Amino acid sequence: MKILHEVMRQIADGNDAGNEVIQRALEAVRTHLGMEVAYLSEFVGNDSIFRVVDAPGLEDLIKPGDARSLDEVYCKYILEGRLPELIPDTAAEPLCQAMPITRAVPIGSHVSIPVLLPDGKPYGMFCCLSPHANPTLTDRDLNVMRMFADMAAHQIGREVMQSRSLEEKRLSVATLIDQRRFSLVFQPIVDLGLGEVKGFESLCRFQAEPYRAPNFWFEDAAAVGLGAELELAVMALAIDEATKFPSEIYISINASPETFLDPRLSRIVDGQDLSSIVFEITEHAPVSDYDELTTALDRLRAQGARIAVDDAGAGFSSLRHIVQLRPDVIKLDISLTRAVDTDVARRALASALIFFAHEIGASIVAEGIETEAELQALRALGISAGQGYLLGRPGDIVSAIIRAGAAPGSS
Repeated sequence: MKILHEVMRQIADGNDAGNEVIQRALEAVRTHLGMEVAYLSEFVGNDSIFRVVDAPGLEDLIKPGDARSLDEVYCKYILEGRLPELIPDTAAEPLCQAMPITRAVPIGSHVSIPVLLPDGKPYGMFCCLSPHANPTLTDRDLNVMRMFADMAAHQIGREVMQSRSLEEKRLSVATLIDQRRFSLVFQPIVDLGLGEVKGFESLCRFQAEPYRAPNFWFEDAAAVGLGAELELAVMALAIDEATKFPSEIYISINASPETFLDPRLSRIVDGQDLSSIVFEITEHAPVSDYDELTTALDRLRAQGARIAVDDAGAGFSSLRHIVQLRPDVIKLDISLTRAVDTDVARRALASALIFFAHEIGASIVAEGIETEAELQALRALGISAGQGYLLGRPGDIVSAIIRAGAAPGSS
């Protein structure tokens, strides 16, 4: 029993994860019972599929991924109560003797516990077997098996629930994209000296119920591998909406580095005049290959677009983006704008970014301006453009076009 307790302790301590947990449990209980084969199976349709197997030297007999019909194996009959969970000698069970698999494997002794999911549905079986009868097997051994089967059920149940949650997210996001259940609002970007609107940042809003903040939808999309697809759909809408604004007004569009590297982007931008578009690289996503990203961005620049680095000063990623990508626009993060009038450290960092922008020929846009004091401090630092609730809240496209000084539909 010492090895069993040690394995249980290591598992409880979280030293293993996923199939490793179950693999160790199978090895431990197989060794304890003195049997040759241990496995965890999953029921899929009318098949029992071996997911995790511990059968040293018997890989030709059984290995992960192998499948057997439930009509051929003991599992179904154990679930139905027609066979016991503990069978020390299959010769004593007429049903076992009537099944071809008993002689084909062969199976002399068998211990098997159903693995149940949290909703009570059977997932599969936690099983040990031997070609030899073993009359020493007792209910105590069955309880040991049950202990490990319960542990496996807990692990599997958690993974199944996580998998179901991801699938539900994937379906929700896919439906959102397919049905275009999103729209754009536009927040003005203002010349801090003249007080005139220079452009708008396009921001996505979702119509799906229940309402969730946009960042949660984008996070879910990224988690299920649909991040770029959602961003591309939003980007396509923003580029289309940009044509409705006066030519001197630019539209700023957010996207992750992954999206700029997606080959599907070319379907959206090829042949487009992008001179009124600023593409913002978000701060939070890592970049694995700056040369590749720079090449992709240069193609957009060749069509007239400008490149901005968003959330500058919020973290290391944004500063690295600035150094590597040499953007046309640097957007000062709200964490630096907030209380810039009273915080010496924020003013110092903002001043450093302004100097750097001047050196590389980039302009600065301050985000999140909410007080008159912040506005005056930013002006004093030499920042020429900004956005925030003090300067204008996001609005629909009609109100944005009116604010830009043109009637809807004009160009």
